[in-house]
Amino acid sequence: MTVHTGSAPSAVGKRTVRKVAVRIMPIVGLLYIFNYMDRANIGYAQLGMGKELAIDAATFGAASAIFFLAYVVFEVPSNMIMKKVGARLWLSRIAVSWGIVTVVTGFVASTTHLIIARIVLGIAEAGLFPGLLLYLTLWFRGKERGRAIATLALAQPIALILGSLTGGWILDHAHWLGMSSWQWVFVLQGAPAVLIGVVTFLWLPDKPADAKFLTAGEREWLQTEIDKEYVPEEKETFLGQLRAVRNGKVLHLAFSNLFIACGLYGLTFFLPLIVKQLDPKYSSTNIGLLGAIPYVVGAVGMLLLARNSDRTGERKGHVIALVLVAALGFFGAIQFKSVPVLSLVSLSLAAIGVLGYLAPYWAMASKVLSKEHTAVGLAAINSIAALGGFFGPYAIGLAATDTDVTVGLYFPIGCLLLSAIMLAFLKVPRERNQL
Repeated sequence: MTVHTGSAPSAVGKRTVRKVAVRIMPIVGLLYIFNYMDRANIGYAQLGMGKELAIDAATFGAASAIFFLAYVVFEVPSNMIMKKVGARLWLSRIAVSWGIVTVVTGFVASTTHLIIARIVLGIAEAGLFPGLLLYLTLWFRGKERGRAIATLALAQPIALILGSLTGGWILDHAHWLGMSSWQWVFVLQGAPAVLIGVVTFLWLPDKPADAKFLTAGEREWLQTEIDKEYVPEEKETFLGQLRAVRNGKVLHLAFSNLFIACGLYGLTFFLPLIVKQLDPKYSSTNIGLLGAIPYVVGAVGMLLLARNSDRTGERKGHVIALVLVAALGFFGAIQFKSVPVLSLVSLSLAAIGVLGYLAPYWAMASKVLSKEHTAVGLAAINSIAALGGFFGPYAIGLAATDTDVTVGLYFPIGCLLLSAIMLAFLKVPRERNQL
């Protein structure tokens, strides 16, 4: 660690970190918020779309899940292109393209059209999350990066809260231009992504050297600090990722995360239908309001648990505990499927688990992997784990019936328990307290 004399370098450092956070994180956060909202809004659209297009629970699960197959296939190529053309251009391209596809999804007229739209959406969105993680490594040192990633992860519950509140309201109130309200869910929630993509291109610099909002001294300080932590790593290619997959630690982390993702995306896509099942007389607005409750609780729990994990330096125990809490929450949702208060409490526990695990999990993964395997290893873990977004909704949809969606939740419960067992056998290096 370099020791600077005087107070000037420290002052430059603090000022630079603050400027970077203020300029970079709002755009990065908005990108991920609307990305996750547009990925998950099919859950609320289904409340109207299901009846109009005759889409049952099994078909809905398949349409929700098919997104992830395309997403996984194109994730690594997307990141490879981003490295060549720069983050500003590629992230803006991703946002504009997924926004357009989401809007177009509002005009599908059959199940076949919907499935095609979901496949194209997966291609359009591919690479955003790992791309954002990679982008943050260009701007934040290790000591600030954990907090930046935790802020990014917070975009998930924020997106789900906004999606619930706006989705329900749109279904009840948007009856314009002869279009069904479910169509407006896609149009109104997809259009902002196009605007954010344009703002990203105009506002987001590729790297510190391009940052006009920093002085020359601040740019030099930041680049020097980032370079100190840089370790040449294996290029992120198909062959590189295949070699990383042979690493036992990567596989262990990837499949444990895949099983958790079955629960995360099962909740994301089927929560509106579960809430609707509590009382068929609920309006869409009521469903949206009630559906937001678990995500609000999950967001608070996520922040508190991430802070506690950082304070103690303990990761593995937090992740296992949260996975078990999620399993308990899903089990409660099954048992109390006709008791609104207890069902919402159970769904809130599930949300705490499947959202709260994110920050300590990725911090743990970074510690488990060696530096030479970190970049490709994390990308491989994310790619494999994304398949949980396919298996979870698909299996829940197959098991669900017209009168009982919660019966499908036994599948994510089993997956979560299996993940907890796997994680119990994972060796994690000791980590000193962060605060």
